[in-house]
Amino acid sequence: MLYDATMLYGLFCVRDRYVVCTHPGYQNHAYKDSCVEFFVQPRPGRGHLNFEMSCGGGLLLFHIRDCTPLNDPARPDDEFADYVKVPPEAGSQVVIHHSLPEIVEPEIREDVEWLLQFHIPLALLETYVGPLGDLAGQEWRANFNKCADDSSHPHWGTWAPLGEELNFHQPARFGTIRFA
Repeated sequence: MLYDATMLYGLFCVRDRYVVCTHPGYQNHAYKDSCVEFFVQPRPGRGHLNFEMSCGGGLLLFHIRDCTPLNDPARPDDEFADYVKVPPEAGSQVVIHHSLPEIVEPEIREDVEWLLQFHIPLALLETYVGPLGDLAGQEWRANFNKCADDSSHPHWGTWAPLGEELNFHQPARFGTIRFA
């Protein structure tokens, strides 16, 4: 990751097998595809944002203030106790470059390397967590994830360990990133 006065920049280089991508576009189920994720909590008590990016460039983006799973049959589309789906006009500010096509079907079963680069405007984060100021010297909570829920070989991995529960939405278990 890199940053400047207006943007965060990230690059995932993934060596993978069983790569699939069938949920293109914005606010679709990127995590079901071969996917990388950046979960970030810039300020304590202000929730976290999940940038879930499929190998084909799809993006799922929420601001989650309370990540308690809802599991309410009366509200089947609501995943968490308190969250908002970042609207398309805000989400379109995130720039994603990817090395694979938007759709990968059939699944690539052989070893393959794919790249995904993202640019996140700091102003987008500030919309949800408040002013960030100069990032130099700041410490944020974050995690970097890799998953593929709907591949023929589902898998999940994280940079910061999750503990016993397979749930990426655990800000208390995020690692610390420091801006030099």
